[in-house]
Amino acid sequence: MVEWAVMLAAGLLLATGIRTFVFEDFSVPSGSMVPTIDVHDRIFAQKAFFSWHDVRQGDIVVFTHPSRDTDCAGPDDTDLVKRVIALPGQTIYSAGNSVYVDGRRLSESYLPPHDPLGPPITGPGGKGAFHVPPGEFYVMGDNRQISCDSRYWGPIKGTSIVGKVVLLWWRHDHPDFHVF
Repeated sequence: MVEWAVMLAAGLLLATGIRTFVFEDFSVPSGSMVPTIDVHDRIFAQKAFFSWHDVRQGDIVVFTHPSRDTDCAGPDDTDLVKRVIALPGQTIYSAGNSVYVDGRRLSESYLPPHDPLGPPITGPGGKGAFHVPPGEFYVMGDNRQISCDSRYWGPIKGTSIVGKVVLLWWRHDHPDFHVF
């Protein structure tokens, strides 16, 4: 009996340690990342050996809800999932349905052709381009027309990033593995 209790305790400690330090499972509550990630899909975010300094343009990240979010519905204590569009120090703007980073049109092969942008990307006061401050990232959902993202509440702090999404493992009520 003691062996079983020790094995159960060790298993719980191992599972808690993996979730806390290695990979964390998240359920996606909204359609802001469709078609890449659907509502109620389950994903794993890498936390071990992760540093926000290693985040690259195009990465999908999980981050804490921005405190500057006063426009979007949803609880303030939830984590959000979005794609990194611009890195610290880059300049971003939109023209029509195209996104430009440092003056170059962003290639977004992960989006369907002719995907509407929704609200434009602009600088302060709704004019010009937006310059991403040091230590911050401009994030957007793949479902641009409905996504509440950096266009509403500005860039996110690198320190708010919980982890990088590395695996979609559950889609439409069954296992479905897609590595990012």
